[in-house]
Amino acid sequence: MNRRRLVVLAIIAVLLIAAIATGGFGLLRSARSTELALYGNVDIREVDLGFRVNGRIAAIGVDEGDKVTQGQLLATLETRTIDSRIAEADARVAQAQAQLAKLRNGNRPQDVGQARARVDAAQAALREAERDYTRRQPLVAPGAISRAVWEQTVAQRDRAQAQVREAQQALSLLVAGSRSEDIAGAEAELRSAQAARQGAGTDLSDTRLVASAAGTVVTRAREPGAIVQPGETVLTLAIDRPMRVRAYVAETDLSRISPGMKVQVTADGNPKTYTGTIGYISPRAEFTPKTVETANLRTDLVYQLRIIVTDPDDALRQGQPVTVRIPAARPARKD
Repeated sequence: MNRRRLVVLAIIAVLLIAAIATGGFGLLRSARSTELALYGNVDIREVDLGFRVNGRIAAIGVDEGDKVTQGQLLATLETRTIDSRIAEADARVAQAQAQLAKLRNGNRPQDVGQARARVDAAQAALREAERDYTRRQPLVAPGAISRAVWEQTVAQRDRAQAQVREAQQALSLLVAGSRSEDIAGAEAELRSAQAARQGAGTDLSDTRLVASAAGTVVTRAREPGAIVQPGETVLTLAIDRPMRVRAYVAETDLSRISPGMKVQVTADGNPKTYTGTIGYISPRAEFTPKTVETANLRTDLVYQLRIIVTDPDDALRQGQPVTVRIPAARPARKD
């Protein structure tokens, strides 16, 4: 009797241990656990870096595999041609500035005084010509002077009058100063020269290739001495911070997650469990990409997720397949 009781108790103990270990043979665990497992890859984000201007590469300061920081100088072009353009642009700016200052400041007092002296000289010549005209006019009728002499006297008076008017107009222009239209034209010439100088300065700054973001150099496509065209790739930079994981969730599990949920990210062969946050869920459905590893390989509608890994390290590499677990996912609906 005691032996039979011991056997029964032993069987009950074994069943109890098995139930605890398997979560009630899978029934209890499935009822309690809401964890959702997704599969994806560490996002690959690369940027091709090149010069905006053409020229000969003078130096490249990094090699493949080097870590770089944002704003770090990576490569330079020779600048002799652009230096000549800048010198020419500087000269044009100085010339335009001088012309504008001349028009704004008006004429020098010496120029005005010289014009007044010309007016006085022309008026003196006119007075002399009018005296000759007045003295000889009564002598024309009696024939005391010839017709040729009289005509010459009249012409001399008319010429003196014209010279006085010309000198007076020249003096008036000097006193009035520059026209507003001339000043506006000089200002436009100065702005044009300054814009050309600014463009040359921009081209000079673009002979320096700097890192647009922190990352790792993955490709060094050109070498010093090579002549490159605008936009031609010289270096390719992998942007690894912030590190993002691209995963996909089935349509049936879409309502179980939302942006801001905490996730756990693991990779094969890596003992570390990384933490992250769901940052984005695509509003558009798509068919399962062939590169996505899922438990169910049948074609189904899925939605893309972007997960930000908050504690990445060098052991988690771009393109690496990972498993994303969402412990706080909402329970799946039971039909």
